[in-house]
Amino acid sequence: MVRLGTGIGWRPEIADAVERMPGVDWVEVVAENLCPGHLPESLVRLRERGVTVVPHGVSLGLGGAERPDEGRLAALAERAEALGAPLVTEHIAFVRAGGPLTASARLEAGHLLPVPRTRDALDVLCENVRIAQRALPVPLAVENIAALISWPGEEMTEGQFLYELVERTGVRLLIDVANLHTNHVNRGEDPAKALAELPVEAIAYVHVAGGVEKDGVWHDSHAHPVPRPVLDILTDLASRVAPPGVLLERDEDFPEAGELERELTAIGEAVRAGTRTRGPEPVAEGTPGTAAEAVRGTDAEQAPEAPGAVGEAEEAEEAGERVRERVALAQTALLSALVAGTPVPEGFDRTRLGIQARALAAKRAGVVAKVAPELPAVLGTAYRPAFLSYAQTRPMRGGYRQDALDFAEWALLSGGLAEGRAKRELREWWLDRSGPAPRRRSRVARVARMGRVLMRR
Repeated sequence: MVRLGTGIGWRPEIADAVERMPGVDWVEVVAENLCPGHLPESLVRLRERGVTVVPHGVSLGLGGAERPDEGRLAALAERAEALGAPLVTEHIAFVRAGGPLTASARLEAGHLLPVPRTRDALDVLCENVRIAQRALPVPLAVENIAALISWPGEEMTEGQFLYELVERTGVRLLIDVANLHTNHVNRGEDPAKALAELPVEAIAYVHVAGGVEKDGVWHDSHAHPVPRPVLDILTDLASRVAPPGVLLERDEDFPEAGELERELTAIGEAVRAGTRTRGPEPVAEGTPGTAAEAVRGTDAEQAPEAPGAVGEAEEAEEAGERVRERVALAQTALLSALVAGTPVPEGFDRTRLGIQARALAAKRAGVVAKVAPELPAVLGTAYRPAFLSYAQTRPMRGGYRQDALDFAEWALLSGGLAEGRAKRELREWWLDRSGPAPRRRSRVARVARMGRVLMRR
């Protein structure tokens, strides 16, 4: 097990502060935000100093009904090698649904959504994790996520679900104590019980983050200070096992460097408080990752097939596909209700689904504003309400850049924009980007147009 120490999530907005921050042993970076051939200079400098960098994936969708995409796995493996990372991490979540398994249009959530804690979902998750383990050059750890909603008919607690996942695959765990707090507030789940049921010896490292409560719902914002209840859960975890690493996450509304350093200090104090109450470490029969290595070698070390084994294998494969189809139908129905305005599936809390749908739309609006800053610049205060109206019934079709184009087209055709400067500039923006190649225009016209946009920011 790699001993990581104290870490912080590396983000471009705080890159300089992280480089100067004392006591940082390692950093974590969102894998999809990296280009392996052109690493940010800040990360290069950190690596040259011996700071470990761990890529954290957000788009594999290991809990989804489909098998992991080979291209996404190859990209994650490439980033792990470029960073010299000792492991990579992803989430126990689904992020898309639909497609061939349901003979329906593919839907993108743009967010991490919880998988049902059922035998079917666990079977699919285990197979997907094994596929990922075989494709990655370093060990994989998977993270428990925060959730606003609960699936009806769940068959296991979170701790039981994670324990069996580890037992069947040998995968390591990234435990987010802030997410345990979120699920305590939103779903009434006991963090202490979850920790008691976990295979703590499989923990690769721990996430700590802040959030905010609104109308009785806890939002895992990563934009607020770490609250005391989250630190208390961290202390409880540290009283059970010495976490190999603990990392502070912050994604928005970044405070001054001094405030981040104080949060790291509080996290260290919470770990030490747990350490003082922990007894002797149990002697493990093996090391986390041993089972994963066995999984990687399974295909090459199979015994000769016995008579009838081919037929049994085919039956097992067909049964596995039926399980995937059941999971796909359930996930597609839920995601369609969240992003396309279709009826709420039976057994779900309509109020909570409404909160989750609005949260997904708000996140889309924020990310699209970053990907295409010209849109809020052109539309001004009308941008956000217009985008939220658009997102109620129009799911993402292919990432945030495509979402920006689709929104602009919708805004032009919906009749909500009166003829005027904003409509003309939005039409020009859409025409420049919607074709196979940018429209030809003079350099003077391009500079003048960009100047007008920048003056209104």
